[in-house]
Amino acid sequence: MICDKVLVPKIGGKKNNFLEGFGMNELIIKDDVRIENYIYEVRGQRVMLDSDLAMFFEYETKQLNRQVARNIKRFPENYCFQLTESEYNSLRCQFGTLKNKGRGEHRKYLPYVFTEHGVTMLAGVLKSDLAIKMSLKIVDAFIKMKNYLSNSLLEQNFYKNMLLDHDDRIKILENNFNNKTFSNEIFYDGEIYDAYSLLLKIIDTSKKNIIVIDNYVSKELLDVLSKTNKDITIYSKNIDNNLINKYNSQYSNVIFKIDNRFHDRFIIIDESDVYHCGASFKDLSKKCFAICKIKDEKMIKELFSRL
Repeated sequence: MICDKVLVPKIGGKKNNFLEGFGMNELIIKDDVRIENYIYEVRGQRVMLDSDLAMFFEYETKQLNRQVARNIKRFPENYCFQLTESEYNSLRCQFGTLKNKGRGEHRKYLPYVFTEHGVTMLAGVLKSDLAIKMSLKIVDAFIKMKNYLSNSLLEQNFYKNMLLDHDDRIKILENNFNNKTFSNEIFYDGEIYDAYSLLLKIIDTSKKNIIVIDNYVSKELLDVLSKTNKDITIYSKNIDNNLINKYNSQYSNVIFKIDNRFHDRFIIIDESDVYHCGASFKDLSKKCFAICKIKDEKMIKELFSRL
């Protein structure tokens, strides 16, 4: 049998301690039968089968449905409706409910289901003391289940929002950590490896382009830049044409521009992050120097305006 997913699993089972916390343990009837175990969800509504209601009201299913047919105007679709074949097969397939109860396996007609309002109306139509008494308990089960689901949904939303909030906080911490990784650093004589390591980290942050301002373009600088596939522009007043020709014969990611307006060294990442370097890149860690990130937006705009 092919089963669809029209009906969601019923809430509860033979034992459900979590539901008991909401007072569901008060709804036990004879033979340890729980009303909430007979409430299903069909077409977005919580309903009960005609055969289950007949059991609770101590009626025959045919007799119960006959009374409904005689008072059909009292049972609009939001009170009572007949299951489709696929809905009925889904109920039997997913839960084995009807088979386990020994009822409804060989029904000639598709069953009817009743909503909370339909159960109340049905008790009024049947007019028996037991039907009235049981209908009150059944409606109470509907209400308690509704409250339980509402509380569960609120709890799920609370934890979902809390996780999203934590996720945002983690992202902020990660961003701050990454920013601090490339913040101001001072290097002393001999700390060549650390200086070049920071230079490589700064370059690796680029997603689009890199601008380097250094009046002495050296092989050491080009060795570093050759490892990236980003677009690079170098501003310098001293450019060894022989070195540039050799570099351009193998790599095409650098544009060289002669410029004599700058004394200090700068690295500009993606036209947004600007780093000031106190030493030429060919002289890193030969003497004490610093690499600092410029955060003043006015200074950054002014520097861009002069390029």
